[in-house]
Amino acid sequence: MAPKLIALAITLFCFGAAYADEVEVVTEVAVKTATINDITLHAYVQAYGLVEPALASHGKAAASARVASPVAGIIAQVYCEEGGQVQKDAPLFALDKRATAAQIAKAEVALDFAKKNLARKHLLKPDETISRKLLDDAEQLVAAAQTDLQTAQTQGALQTITAPLAGTVSAIHFKVGEAVSASSVLADLIDAHRLELVLHVPSQEAVALQVGQSVAIDVGKAVLDAGKLSFINPQIDPLTDTVLVRVELPDSACSPGQCLRSGQFVHARITVETRPHRLAVPVASVVNHDGHSMLAVVEGDQAVQRPVVTGLRDGDWLEVSGAGLGAGMTVVSEGAYGLPPQTRVKVLP
Repeated sequence: MAPKLIALAITLFCFGAAYADEVEVVTEVAVKTATINDITLHAYVQAYGLVEPALASHGKAAASARVASPVAGIIAQVYCEEGGQVQKDAPLFALDKRATAAQIAKAEVALDFAKKNLARKHLLKPDETISRKLLDDAEQLVAAAQTDLQTAQTQGALQTITAPLAGTVSAIHFKVGEAVSASSVLADLIDAHRLELVLHVPSQEAVALQVGQSVAIDVGKAVLDAGKLSFINPQIDPLTDTVLVRVELPDSACSPGQCLRSGQFVHARITVETRPHRLAVPVASVVNHDGHSMLAVVEGDQAVQRPVVTGLRDGDWLEVSGAGLGAGMTVVSEGAYGLPPQTRVKVLP
């Protein structure tokens, strides 16, 4: 009896193994999907730089100034404060004018005396003789006294230092009682509404730049429109191998919550190419297989790999082209790496 049971067991085992070999094991892979989009893609040149006051251009004065004293003296009054707003020609500082006031008074007395002396000579009677030289000397004394008075008055006017432009006082370098020399910088002024970007672009990438191209700045999590390229330096800086470019910032660059300030370090993107109506997928959707770019297209419950040609990358989107591809098609966006040419997939939410 035992030999028959053993033989039956062996027969059933062999039959089961043969049956198992004939049953196809279906593998189901969990993936995430995305769609092929028809969008506009952009090519950018990345650059770093600073926000600075605008230079003088197109008939406009520079947007910043270093206010210097035209004469030597002692600071007697400071009419401004750091961070304060001032109008053009508003007084900022006054030097001690006591010595100059004395000079003006002395010059006024000398001029009055010279005028009276000249008047007396003109009033001489016809029978009184006066040489032409004495009359000329008197007239010269009047002219010299007038010149001395004008010089003293000009000196006095220079002792009140005014604002060369309307703007914000960004720094004050002297206080009351301190001595200054001629050309000492007393304060810095900035017109915060007239700013520009000064960027440095690697020379190899600068060949794609043109005046008028749009520029955007990364401000935290937002992207701020910074205007357009207004100047491209024709020379390359040999020390940094970069090209200096300027961007005149629009008024919107100082909107509430994202105001740019002079001296701020920024990261900018210059749009050098625009490609409308291009098929694009998330970058992670395209995988490399044996040196070829592949895209797993979902058809029903199957993912079928198709060869694609990649193009421009714009952030998280990558341009693709290939036979049979179209906008709205579903592709594997996560889990595409390592998939066989065709496999059953389960789409994860």
